[in-house]
Amino acid sequence: MSAPYVIGVDAGTGSVRAGVFDLRGRMAGHGSRDITIWRPADRFVEQSSEDIWSAACSAVRSALAEAGAGPGDVSGISFDATCSLVALDAQDHPLSVSPTGTPAQNVIVWMDHRAIEQAGRINASRHGLLRYVGGKMSPEMQPPKLLWIKENLPATWKSAARFLDLADFLVYRSTGVDARSLCTTTCKWAFNGPKGSWDPGFYEKFGMGDLLRKNKIGQRILPMGTLAGTLNERAAAELGLTTSTRVAIGIIDAHAGGIGVMGMGFPKPPTPSQLEGVLALIGGTSSCHMAVSRQPKFIRGIWGPYKSAMIPGLWLTEGGQSATGSLLDHVIRNNSRYPAIRAAAEGRKQSVYDYLNSIVADLKGWERKGPDLVASIHMLPYFLGNRSPHADPGARGMISGLTLDDSVESVARLYYATIQAIAYGTRHIIEEMNANGYRIRRIHACGGGTRNTLWLSEHADITGCTIFLPREVEAVLLGTAMLAAVGAGAYPSVTDAASHMGAVGTRYAPERKTARFHAGKYRVFRQMYEDQNRYNRMLIR
Repeated sequence: MSAPYVIGVDAGTGSVRAGVFDLRGRMAGHGSRDITIWRPADRFVEQSSEDIWSAACSAVRSALAEAGAGPGDVSGISFDATCSLVALDAQDHPLSVSPTGTPAQNVIVWMDHRAIEQAGRINASRHGLLRYVGGKMSPEMQPPKLLWIKENLPATWKSAARFLDLADFLVYRSTGVDARSLCTTTCKWAFNGPKGSWDPGFYEKFGMGDLLRKNKIGQRILPMGTLAGTLNERAAAELGLTTSTRVAIGIIDAHAGGIGVMGMGFPKPPTPSQLEGVLALIGGTSSCHMAVSRQPKFIRGIWGPYKSAMIPGLWLTEGGQSATGSLLDHVIRNNSRYPAIRAAAEGRKQSVYDYLNSIVADLKGWERKGPDLVASIHMLPYFLGNRSPHADPGARGMISGLTLDDSVESVARLYYATIQAIAYGTRHIIEEMNANGYRIRRIHACGGGTRNTLWLSEHADITGCTIFLPREVEAVLLGTAMLAAVGAGAYPSVTDAASHMGAVGTRYAPERKTARFHAGKYRVFRQMYEDQNRYNRMLIR
């Protein structure tokens, strides 16, 4: 293999990004393009697969230009994406999944919660496969969404030839080969990973057996990084590459981040035993918490265990918070002071996060306080439900300690309390994992949250874990580029690619002197959920 580069493409919630990497894991070029989101009704979030593909092509061409790379310089490409659901007809045209009936709106985004009632019915069945999703299937997974389509959009259900996870769609769109990822199908489609096959009884139980009988959700399931094929002529032209470029089976975006950071920070390639002490934290619009083990660990309210869904040969346990980056943005923007905050940040040539961090630092100095600056503000960050460990999509956010103060400083305090609340959620997930066989003491983090120093220091202090950041900031793209390198034949396995292409950057160690304060505030955090449930029971009576 003579071509010196591989490409990772990340289709996130709000944009598609592409990175051109050399085979030592250093990024030579980067491109990004925004994508359109529709919200036709409460809890409905939709996108367009063609818009996403167009953005991917534009981002790749931009990354190639920045790298100074030609079409023949790229040996492999792979795709990661949010676990969103794509619908296509028999001619591979977009098929509407929207109450508007608009064909272009053919993607149900991962965060769409229209299928809460369908998820509840699936969970009430107590089917054996639910054991592998923490006992409860989330409305963010595909079977509830598929059941919603069947019950509410019968024309779409009848006309659909393929339903795909978004990462699998991108592989299909680029090669014409309908090969699905072991990661996407196991984690989001109820593929029986331990048996290596679909369970027809599961889909038949809910009246969706034709998905398998008519091959609408795929029969060829392959491990991540496996060669799917080469770019077809149309895709090669649109991406600015050649038909010799190899396409590797892709992965869910958070799981790509897990591959990108899981093995870093060890003096030599880590053993499976060592990896059981690591949590991969991928922070973006939402946050995912990945841990791997040699033996399956069944933890109520936490997804998995999934066999070989991220690191080959190891079982994956996946916690998560449905609203983290999006919650911070909501808190920052949903107040009368946001225009002033944005203008001040722009005046300083800072992000709004860095500006608010500076306000928090000033307040700490003036009041001679640390994290207890917000001792009287408590938040339950379940504004989009709780993914883990309660597995309660009906949970809601709560804030205690508000006043009539509408100053910029009051926004900064609420922003700081929100960061703490998100970190308490991570602590809760780690505690549940450790109570069930893990021994997590270090966090390997990547994603948008890791650009925020206050977010990092609070997560270290609140969890008591040292946080390791990757050398390559775009670790999600790097993880996907690792898959591309494996598919191109540059490395024999995902773990081999990770050991050669990944490296640790900076570290954040916890401040032990804050432990007592956070222990107390964490107890309040846990109590708030119990209180919310008590309020709900009072109304039911």
